[in-house]
Order: sequence, then C-alpha cells, then structure tokens
Amino acid sequence: MDATFATGKELQKMDPVFGQLSFNDHEQIVFCNDKDTGLKAIIGIHNSVMGPALGGTRMWNYKTEWEALNDVLRLSRGMTYKSAITGLNIGGGKAVIIGDAKTQKTPELMRKFGEFVHSLSGRYITAEDVGMETKDMDTVRDVTPYVTGISEERGGSGNPSPVTAYGVYLGMKAAAKSQFGSDILEGKKVLVQGIGHVGETLVEYLTKEGAQVTITDINEEKLYQVAQKYNASIYTGDDLYTADVDIYAPCAMGAIINDDTIEKIKAKVIAGAANNQLADENVHGARLQERGILYAPDFLINAGGIINVYAELAHYGKAEIMSKTENIYNTTLEIIDYAVKNGMTTHKAALTIAQNRIDQRKIENATKK
Repeated sequence: MDATFATGKELQKMDPVFGQLSFNDHEQIVFCNDKDTGLKAIIGIHNSVMGPALGGTRMWNYKTEWEALNDVLRLSRGMTYKSAITGLNIGGGKAVIIGDAKTQKTPELMRKFGEFVHSLSGRYITAEDVGMETKDMDTVRDVTPYVTGISEERGGSGNPSPVTAYGVYLGMKAAAKSQFGSDILEGKKVLVQGIGHVGETLVEYLTKEGAQVTITDINEEKLYQVAQKYNASIYTGDDLYTADVDIYAPCAMGAIINDDTIEKIKAKVIAGAANNQLADENVHGARLQERGILYAPDFLINAGGIINVYAELAHYGKAEIMSKTENIYNTTLEIIDYAVKNGMTTHKAALTIAQNRIDQRKIENATKK
C-alpha cells in the first residue's frame, strides 16, 4: 500500500509503535513473552534524563494488545512528568501485563516478569500498580534488585497506596481553596469513582473531615463494604458524570474525561488518583477551563506513591516521605497560579514546569560529558 494515501489507522498498523498517537519520543519499548507462564507484558521507558525510569506494573485484562500498548505509552510518559514535577531524580517508565490479575497471576509469572525487568540492567525499576500487591513485588525481588515498593519486612517502604491517597487529598484541598476560597472540605459533596486501595483511603480522609462522600465502583461487594465502613452514600443514578457534586475524584482507570462525558460534568473541581484522566489533554483540558471546572493535574496530585517507593532508592525515611507528599498542596497552588498568569490550562502549566526541569537537567548532563 502506498503510505501517501494511507489513512491514520492504516499508518498506525504499518508503524504499530512509532505511529501511535501516544508515542511521545519514548526511548525504549520492550515486549515480553513467555509461553510457559503465559506472560505477555510490555515495558515502556519514556525518558531517563533525570535518572533510571521508575514506574509501577499494572496487570489488566486488556481487550487488545493495541489497548495495552496505548496504556503503557501514556502511563510511562505520565511517570516522567510526575517525577519531574515532584522534584525526584528519576525518569519515567511503566509496565503492563496483559491478563486477569485475579485468575491468571501466579508467582511463576511474576518471577518471569522480574527476569525481563532484570535484563534491562536497571534502566527500568518496577513497582506496584493496579492489579498488583506488595507480595507480588516481593516475588519480583527474588530475581532482581530493580524493584521498589517491597514489604517493610524485606527492607522496603511497603504499600504506596496510603501515601498516594494522602497526596490526592492534599491536592484536592488545594484545588478547593483556589476554586471555593477555602480548603475546608467539611460539607462539600465529593464523588469518589473507584474504591480500590487508594480510593478507599481517600474516602477515609474525606469522611474524617466531614465531607459528604458518595462512592461508585464496579465491584459491588467492595462498594457496600466501604459504604458501611465509612458511612458513605452509594451512587445510584444512571450517569455518574451528571452527579450534583462539588468535587469529582476519579480513582479508577484513565481517559474518563472525554467527548462523551465532559459536557455532563457538574462538579466544579476534578481531583482524583487515576492516571491520564483527560482522553485528549489539550482538547479536554481547554474545555474544562472554558466551563470553569478546575482540574488538579493527576500526575501531580497522585505522586505520593512514587515519592513513597523512591524512598527506597534515595534512602530516606517516613518523615521525609510525608514531608515531600505534603508539598503537593503547595505545588498544586503554584501550578494553578502559574496557569492563570500564563493563560494556559493547569495541565499544560504542570507539564511546562516539569519539562523545564528535565531540559535543565539535560543541559547539566551534557556539560558533565
């Protein structure tokens, strides 16, 4: 076929990696396959200017390999900016394992994945993400040192989820201060979408402060359990995006702010733990701004987890982990202020500040050579 007359989708088929819209000058993409364990994984290293690429491994039952590739490209890019905006000296990477974490994850599969990670000789360091537990990271640690978020019994920082939730909570308070004039969340109506490890802890913080919390999740058993535990309401409407709330907190999968949902949203603040919440960061970021909805950049406010696992590499303790996470509040306010002063979206402002730090380090690295 003559590429001159090919459609966008046809070009993507001819260039399945470099032709992806989510490909953003990634340094390395590694496809991992092992017949014996059933492992099918993709490791994405986006940028290593600031240091080795650090990012969690997600196990998800993707519908297609294309979907998995797109996810790892978007997630690894997000990790680059997450680390840079938070002031950590690490690059951005991510891994996805294709499969059902509940039925297909085995110690043998995790060890084999660890061997693939080890083969990269430290260019990529893995950690826990969706579908993973601390014990899985311990299994990976059996075959490679290039893993963080291992159990405290083995000298690690443990489950990063509580720290992630704390950062999201603080980012939400900062956004509320900017949008409503006060960071007090008592009485505010908050919808939390997704009550996994991070979402549940966020619900705990919010209910302790006296927010009116409504929750939703695809796992009905967990939904009722969390609702009862924290006296939260369960969303029963037909379309959660139309919910009459002050703050919407997406804490599940990404791309939930898209062409189908963006015009329905009634919340005045969006602040959640999910990665890549904007399906198209330029189009949807601008539209939220036009509608007067304040978006707290996801890769900033959910950075508590990476701060937590980075502690294992930088050798600092719980006190510094919490101090760095608490700084998310101030950074969120700074980014909102920067966005207003420069006439750009909050997402663009966060990206700009992060990219400036990466560019500066690139110059420093070149000077040292």
